[in-house]
Amino acid sequence: MPRESKADKAARVRTILALLKTHYPHADCSLDYQTPWQLLVATILAAQCTDERVNKVTPDLFQAYPSTSAFAEADPEELRQAIRSTGFFRNKAKNIMGAARTIEDDHDGDVPADMDTLLALPGVARKTANVVLGTAFGRNDGIVVDTHVTRLSNRLKLTSHKSNQGDKIEKDLMALIPRNDWTFFAHALVHHGRDICTARTPDCDACPLAPHCPSAGKA
Repeated sequence: MPRESKADKAARVRTILALLKTHYPHADCSLDYQTPWQLLVATILAAQCTDERVNKVTPDLFQAYPSTSAFAEADPEELRQAIRSTGFFRNKAKNIMGAARTIEDDHDGDVPADMDTLLALPGVARKTANVVLGTAFGRNDGIVVDTHVTRLSNRLKLTSHKSNQGDKIEKDLMALIPRNDWTFFAHALVHHGRDICTARTPDCDACPLAPHCPSAGKA
């Protein structure tokens, strides 16, 4: 296959983005939340866990702990048991309580809406910060790189970096996708990755992106 020029790749990306907007016009975060804090907690819980499982845990969790102060003052063992089914529950409980305390002590109980301050919270790496900023605050400061975005970006040849190089994948995508579409693009790829371009058996015959995907019929 001949090397794709920058102009050709840019045109292909525009087409892919247009198709995603047509097929997933309302693509949004699949985690259930009502406030930025709830989204932050849900995103921490979603590490190495499905969004579906998190959404089963959070209704009772947010009823038991209705505020950052409630989480900050929680009994650690009770919180661990409440989130046990999401996996890695000890570390997640520690990070959630630490983030809650920092938000209460340093930010008047409000989740900060800038990247550097979010990254200073316990348990918050760039992926989590991107979710909160893009989804809860409408700020396109980066692109969420999860397993679906990694897989599809590689299949679409938008990056050559692998799952342990999320920061490099993000930089590649940020250079290709218009900034106003960063949050939408990640959400749309997640939906597409779950519905059609699955890990084991991608349905290339049903994929609207197939004519523009170098991996179509080969993945």
